[in-house]
Amino acid sequence: MASVQDFKRRIQSVSNTRKITRAMELVAAAKLRRAESRIKALRPYAETMAELIAGVGRAASSVRLPLLEQREAVETVAIVPLTGDRGLAGAFNAQVIRRAFALERSLQAEGTGVRWLAVGKKGRSTLTFRRRELVGEYLGFTDKPAYEDAQAIAHRVGELFTSGEVDRVVLVYNTFVSALTQRVTEQDILPISPDILETDEQERQADTLRGDFIFEPEPEQILERLLPVYVETQIYRALLESTASEQGARMTAMRNASKNAKELIDSLTLRMNRARQAEITQEILEVVGGAEALM
Repeated sequence: MASVQDFKRRIQSVSNTRKITRAMELVAAAKLRRAESRIKALRPYAETMAELIAGVGRAASSVRLPLLEQREAVETVAIVPLTGDRGLAGAFNAQVIRRAFALERSLQAEGTGVRWLAVGKKGRSTLTFRRRELVGEYLGFTDKPAYEDAQAIAHRVGELFTSGEVDRVVLVYNTFVSALTQRVTEQDILPISPDILETDEQERQADTLRGDFIFEPEPEQILERLLPVYVETQIYRALLESTASEQGARMTAMRNASKNAKELIDSLTLRMNRARQAEITQEILEVVGGAEALM
């Protein structure tokens, strides 16, 4: 049976661990609030960007741009899993990688090739361990992604798509629902869906009331410049969603770890008290036994 000192050392060790997990929970909660505010700030911009592209698309007589090209035969697909640079976030990274590999298996079953771009150290390490060849890797910013990071990823996937190396690009990431819930999402970002150029009847009537617009330069040229920005915005939004999901998952995981540590401390304390009581009882018996031997 462990001694009282052994229990004290274990209790002290678990208490120190609990302080760390509690501190990590508070840090993750603060980062989560900032990530949520950044997502809310981006939404009006993303909505306005979609409206602007739709308006310019209506004015364009014919739209034949590389990023809108719907290829009949999809021979190669680029998968871009968005993971974190650090662990200790529950199943956050594992569920993204699991979904990405499931997508790879389904594509390969159809005879489609797969290329990989890794975002986040956890995703990169898993893909390299599984001997997947990477055509791009982006690390070190998942805690606080900047728009420039989204631009770099968008430039690379746009380059792969327009050169014909891939025929489709899919993001796999966690969409933030709440601190307790993150939903794995697959989002096609290339080719850009032609649906963004369409509007409903109510918007068309509003445009008629406002009158015609004069575009300078031509609408096709404006659209050619706007579409890459649209791709960047979609990737940036996914990065922010992934960041918020990571912090929410880490906060929940550290909260559970702190709770488990407290329960373990309570259990060890109870066992220590029993061990102390047994030692005291044993000492009393020894004293009584010694006194009887002297009589």
